[in-house]
Amino acid sequence: MNLFGGTIQSIERGLTYASTKQKVIAQNIANVDTPNYKAKDVSFKRMLEQQKQAVLHANRTDERHIDFTFNKTTPGVYSYTNLRYRSNGNGVDMDKQQAELAENVIYNNALIERLNGKFRTLNTVIKGGK
Repeated sequence: MNLFGGTIQSIERGLTYASTKQKVIAQNIANVDTPNYKAKDVSFKRMLEQQKQAVLHANRTDERHIDFTFNKTTPGVYSYTNLRYRSNGNGVDMDKQQAELAENVIYNNALIERLNGKFRTLNTVIKGGK
């Protein structure tokens, strides 16, 4: 039985994206002074495409058939290969990272608030409107 019509699952996917984005931003900020470090970013579109590909499974008709294995990578994360902000080859723009961090925090908080609203609705229904 699906109480919220898939809303909880959609919020969960959004929170997974926000969590991955947060980790990537933190990694970029931590490496702001590392020579030749290239900034990373997260693309929701790439993340979605990789999730679609991961759903495909091979049908094994015989136990002797080799099972497919997928390389485990962080979905949606990519590096900027030709980006350079400093003479030491570092590609991290601290102002951009801080702006993305603030944007991601707002996005994360909005998702959490929406999830809390769903749980409050469920709680009200369980208590019989009291």
